[in-house]
Amino acid sequence: MSATPVSRPPLPPFTEETARLKVQMAEDAWNSQDPVRCSLAYTPDSWWRNRSEFLQGREAIVAFLQRKWAQEHGYKLKKRLFAFTDNKIAVCFEYEYHDAAGQWFRAHGNENWTFDEHGLMARREASINDVPIEASQRQFV
Repeated sequence: MSATPVSRPPLPPFTEETARLKVQMAEDAWNSQDPVRCSLAYTPDSWWRNRSEFLQGREAIVAFLQRKWAQEHGYKLKKRLFAFTDNKIAVCFEYEYHDAAGQWFRAHGNENWTFDEHGLMARREASINDVPIEASQRQFV
């Protein structure tokens, strides 16, 4: 007997309204800085490229996010919808954080997401660049 797959609405195919909702849900989850909560939006075998790092599976996602938020203090993220199709969403994002020495950074990036029929993200590809900023230049206070 197989387990019933968990659904994570909104489900594909996406409309502009449901794609925007999916982006907002992702932003809210990442801003919670709760790795387990975030991981539940992905398929158990989800495949990621994050910068130059490649991951597969929820356990790897949780471990990655734990490392990330242990180093990125004061983390605040803003995502916006760039484009969408039936089961794909592209987003642009910015986030700010500071390191252990107090240096602030703003990260700029793009993500491409592919979802399964249950609304879980099966693939995430992220390109990200960090720019050092002064605390006075922060946008997400």
